[in-house]
Amino acid sequence: MKAFIVAAGAAALLFGTASAEDDAFKWLEGVESADALGWVRAQNARSLNVLENDPRFDALKADALSVLTSEDRLALGEIHGGQVYNFWQDETHVRGLWRRASVNTYKSGDPDWDVLIDFDQLAADEDRNWIHGDIVCLSPAYRHCMIELSDGGKDAAYWREFDTVDKAFVDGGFYLDEAKSSVAWFDKDTLVVGTDRGAGSLTDSGYARTLQRLDRGTAPDSAPTIFEIAAEDVLVSASAFPDAGGAHLFVTRLPSFFEREYHYARGATDSLAKLPLPPNTDLQGVFEGDAIFFLREPWTHGETTYAQGSVVAYDPSDNTAQLVFEATASQSVEDVQIGKSNLIIQYLDDVAGAAARVSRNRKGDWTAKAIAMPENGVVSIVSAGGGTDDALLSFESLTIPDTLYFVSKRNRVKKIASAPAFFDASDVVVEQRFATSADGTEAPYFLMAKQSVLDAGDAPTVQYGYGGFLAATLPVYYSDPGRPQHGALAGKMWIARGGALVLSNIRGGSEYGPRWHKAALKENRQRAFDDFIAISEDLIETGVTSPEKLGIVGRSNGGLLMGAMLTQRPDLYAAIDIGAPLFDMKRYNKLLAGASWMGEYGNPDIDEEWAYISQYSPYQQLKAGKDYPTVLFYTSTKDDRVHPGHARKAAAKLAQLGYDFYYYENIEGGHGGTANQEQLAYRTALEYVYFARQLMGEGE
Repeated sequence: MKAFIVAAGAAALLFGTASAEDDAFKWLEGVESADALGWVRAQNARSLNVLENDPRFDALKADALSVLTSEDRLALGEIHGGQVYNFWQDETHVRGLWRRASVNTYKSGDPDWDVLIDFDQLAADEDRNWIHGDIVCLSPAYRHCMIELSDGGKDAAYWREFDTVDKAFVDGGFYLDEAKSSVAWFDKDTLVVGTDRGAGSLTDSGYARTLQRLDRGTAPDSAPTIFEIAAEDVLVSASAFPDAGGAHLFVTRLPSFFEREYHYARGATDSLAKLPLPPNTDLQGVFEGDAIFFLREPWTHGETTYAQGSVVAYDPSDNTAQLVFEATASQSVEDVQIGKSNLIIQYLDDVAGAAARVSRNRKGDWTAKAIAMPENGVVSIVSAGGGTDDALLSFESLTIPDTLYFVSKRNRVKKIASAPAFFDASDVVVEQRFATSADGTEAPYFLMAKQSVLDAGDAPTVQYGYGGFLAATLPVYYSDPGRPQHGALAGKMWIARGGALVLSNIRGGSEYGPRWHKAALKENRQRAFDDFIAISEDLIETGVTSPEKLGIVGRSNGGLLMGAMLTQRPDLYAAIDIGAPLFDMKRYNKLLAGASWMGEYGNPDIDEEWAYISQYSPYQQLKAGKDYPTVLFYTSTKDDRVHPGHARKAAAKLAQLGYDFYYYENIEGGHGGTANQEQLAYRTALEYVYFARQLMGEGE
C-alpha cells in the first residue's frame, strides 16, 4: 500500500504557498502557524491511518507499554543524607512520582517509599500540563530544592522552590518564570541563576547571557548581575559546591558548545578569577578543595603535560595540579562522581564498561582500585557522593536486565536487586564486531539476534547510529526514557519476531574518548557517515542481512545521520527511521538552539564552512530520480531544541519530488518527542510496525 497519496484538492494543504525565496517550504518553520499545523494534521492522519491499521500495531504497542510502565523495573536513585531519592513512572503515575527511602530499606531490596511530589496530582490540582524536569537540591542536607516544571515537555520551564522536610512547595519561595534557565544553590538563602530577563538578555542560541545572585526575598528582575557574556557565546552557567568554609563558586562560559572557560570565587560576593584551564575541559566537582576536571584535550601546566582524556585535580588557591586518572588508548572516561573521601570513575575499555575507586594516599598521590563488576556490558554510576563513600552501581547488557549493586567504602560489592527479563534471551546472542571504514579506521558494532536467525542469514535488521556530541552508543538493556534500540524493547518487539539489531559505535561519540569525537567534527563529519556505511556494508557482506532487509534508525544528530544515509547511500537500505532530525544544515543555526551546535558542525554562514556542510546537508541533497526507500519522519511540535521545521520541510520536499513517506508529529513532548510513557509506547510501536512493513512485508 502506498504511504503517500496526493489528491488534487489536497495539493495546497500539502505544499502550502511557495515563497519567492529559494526555500519553498520555509513556511513550515512556523511552529504553530495555522497553515503549518494544518499540514501536520493532514500528514499525521494519512500516515497513522496506515501504520495504526497494520495488524501488528496493537500487539507491538502492548509490548512497548509492558516494558515502559512495568513496576518490575529497577527503582534507581541517588543517595543524599541517608536517603535514596528516586523518580518513578508507571501506568498509574504517568507523569511520575518523586520519592525517597532510607538507605537501609533500599539496600534490603524492599524500599519503604515516601512520596515527595506526585506530578500527576500536581498537574490535576493546578490544571497544567506539567512535565517533570530537573531537580536541584542544596547538599548535603538536601532539604532546599528547586523543581523544574515544563509545560508540555519543552526545554523552557518554570522553577519553584520545594522543602523536602515539609514536603511542599515553599510559599513565597524562590521562583523563576518560564525560560531556559540554569539554577545553582550557593546557600539556603542564595541562588545563582541564569534566565531570560527580556530584550538583549539571551545569546543567539537562546540561552541566558547573564548570571544573577538571587537572594531570598529578592525579585529576579532586581537581582545583581555577577557575570555577563557576549550574544555570540552559547551560554553561561554556575556551579556551587558547599563545604565547611562556605562554597566554591564556578562560573562556566561557553564560547561554543564544547569549549569551557572557568571563573572561580570562594564566596558568593567575592570577585571571580579566570582559571588557566584549556577550553576543552569539563568540571566534575570539588574534592577537598580541589576542582576535579576531565580533559578533552592535552593540558600543559607548569612543567607537566596532562594527556587528553585524563582526570586532574586543580587547586585554585595555589594554582597547582595533579593527575588523578589517565585513560589508555582503548579507554574512555564516561563519568566521574565525588564521594566523601574518594572518587568513583566509570570508564569504557573497547566499549565494555568498568569502574574504579580512586583515592589520594598520605603522600598526596592518586591510586585507582578496580571495582569488581560483571564484564562485557554497561557499568553505570547510579549514585556516588551525597556526603558518603557508599555508591550504587548498575550493570546491564542487551540481554542481561539491569542489576543494581551497593558498593561500600572498601569496595565490597553487594547485589541489591535485578530487574526481570522482558523477553526470552535464552537463544539470543550478542557479538561485538568491527568494520573497516573508508580511511582504514576500525569501527566497532554490536550485533544482537537469535542464533537461528544469524545461522539462516538475510535477517530483517535494524541498525542504530548517532555519532556526535561525545555521546557513546552503549548496549544497554533498558534506559528511561526508553529508545527502540535498547535491549528490552528491541528484544521483545523485534528480536523475538525474527529480527536483528545493530548498534554502531561510529566516530563522533566518545567510545574511545575525546579523540573519537574530535575525529568527526566540522569538516570531518563525513567520517562518521563513512563508519556507519562501513558497518552496513559489513552486515551485507557477511550475510547477516541484505539491502532489501536492512533498516536504519537515528534521532536528533542521529536524524542528521539518517538524512545523510538517505541521500548518500539509499541503495543500502529498505527503511530509514528519522527522528527529531537536523536536516536543513543551511539554516540549522537560525532555528531554536541550533546556533549552539556550530562547534560540532561549523557555521553555514561562512562560505568556507558551508562548502563542506553543503556536501552532506540532507535537505539540499534531496533530488528527484533517486531510489529512496519510503522513510518515516517523527518530531514534536513542542520540541524547542531541534526545530520541527527540519522534519516538516524534509517530508514536504520529498513529496514535491514524488517520493512516498510516513510522518508523525506529536503535538507535545519536547525534544524527546513524548510527554509520558503512553506516548512513548505509541511512538515506539509506530517505529517497529514501520520496520516490520518495510523489512518483513505488509502482512504478519
